[in-house]
Amino acid sequence: MSLIDPGKKAPAFSLKDQNGAAHKLADYAGKPVVIYFYPKDDTPGCTKESCAFQDNLPKFKTSKAVVFGVSILDEKSKKKFADKFKLTFSLLADADHEMAEKYGVWQEKSLYGRKFMGIVRTTYLIGADGKVARRWDNVKVDGHAEDVLTAVNTL
Repeated sequence: MSLIDPGKKAPAFSLKDQNGAAHKLADYAGKPVVIYFYPKDDTPGCTKESCAFQDNLPKFKTSKAVVFGVSILDEKSKKKFADKFKLTFSLLADADHEMAEKYGVWQEKSLYGRKFMGIVRTTYLIGADGKVARRWDNVKVDGHAEDVLTAVNTL
């Protein structure tokens, strides 16, 4: 699957978070939804990105937006990560990378000459109408949560 372009309907999903609670996109109809895909729990860039969303969470809540972090690995890994860094929003466990594939972020990556499949750091902002309002590709962590918040506030 390829990345979803702004204006297109966001693919449905149903995943469990770090506390075992199920979340479906349909549950949040009428609200802006931020979905940031990150490669792996408790790695430097992913930790920095997640903590930045946590720091800005009160502002996201003021704008009625829901924030989800999504990566591979199971609920237990997400729980450990959330507890370690006091993350209070839902981290969705996409262990079989089904959601990542639907959103086009499960791609071939290369590290030290080795090729492998993994999540490419990408963020989607889904409008209250269920359509992609904005997409950030190959996200640079510094200032990203603030950029997303600015976009949420312009919806």
